[in-house]
Amino acid sequence: MALGTHALLQRDVEFARLGLVVIDEQHRFGVEQRALLRGKGGAPHLLVMTATPIPRSLALTAFGELEVSVLDERPPGRSPPVTELFRDPPGGARGLEAARDALVQRVEQGHQAYVVCPLVAASDAVAASDVEDTAARLRARLPGKRVAVVHGRVDPDTRAAVMEELRAGLVDVVVATTVIEVGVDVPEVRVILVEHAERFGLAQLHQLRGRVGRGRARSWCLLHTASAPGSLARARLEVLAATSDGFEVAERDLELRGPGEVFGTRQSGALGVDLHAGLVGAGVHEIVAAREAARALLREDPALARHPALREELASRRQRRVVYAAEAG
Repeated sequence: MALGTHALLQRDVEFARLGLVVIDEQHRFGVEQRALLRGKGGAPHLLVMTATPIPRSLALTAFGELEVSVLDERPPGRSPPVTELFRDPPGGARGLEAARDALVQRVEQGHQAYVVCPLVAASDAVAASDVEDTAARLRARLPGKRVAVVHGRVDPDTRAAVMEELRAGLVDVVVATTVIEVGVDVPEVRVILVEHAERFGLAQLHQLRGRVGRGRARSWCLLHTASAPGSLARARLEVLAATSDGFEVAERDLELRGPGEVFGTRQSGALGVDLHAGLVGAGVHEIVAAREAARALLREDPALARHPALREELASRRQRRVVYAAEAG
């Protein structure tokens, strides 16, 4: 058994007899990466796991590529965090200021917190907050509190030491990039602020939100956005503010972005009107039930001889897909 990170994808990693591939946190792997790992040994069984199915996962479920097991209950002793969305007005940063005010208030009340930024350091090319500047600002506003920094440029031993100090109550705020997205379990931390949340995917944001709410006490997820009213980015964040259900988040993501390509590598985007329309509005349970009904019908009537209307409709859709594929290049 080999347990590893993306390092297992390296071409010089070979298996003599690969029988099972398990991919955890599916949304963190690209289509080609998952295919490369699965292709390292004949035709191994495949198990993928995720708390937030990406649009492509729902599409593959609908088209019969994946069997689905749904775990729709929270682990015992956990309560969903309260999610608040702080919006910047056009041309201003008052939303970010308000979000940091809310964070500071809760830290002053004795709560520990995470702050997630898109950048490690300031960039002229990207208008977004960074870890170094945010940590400096919070240290100035929270005298007497310890603010630590964690990101990909910090060596692993130091990162591990910071997280142990957080768990021991010696650190009040950890300002980080998405390195804390998975594998971090500190139930005492009850607040997370994600700055410029429009720069992260819905699955990623849902995972970040999962860093809090890991106990019975009330917790908060503060999302700041500089996205424009009416934009797709704003609409996607409104989804997170409205629900903490990972399946519902995935279904709304599918509706907003499309399911991606069946034979390509895009994990979102339109498949064509017929294919997309059949998925939008359908939940995971409905997709699985519909697929099982289709399988049962084909077992009884493989040629659809007793269902001529369905046979004609499928032939018509097949022809429309051929036309769509030709137009798409």
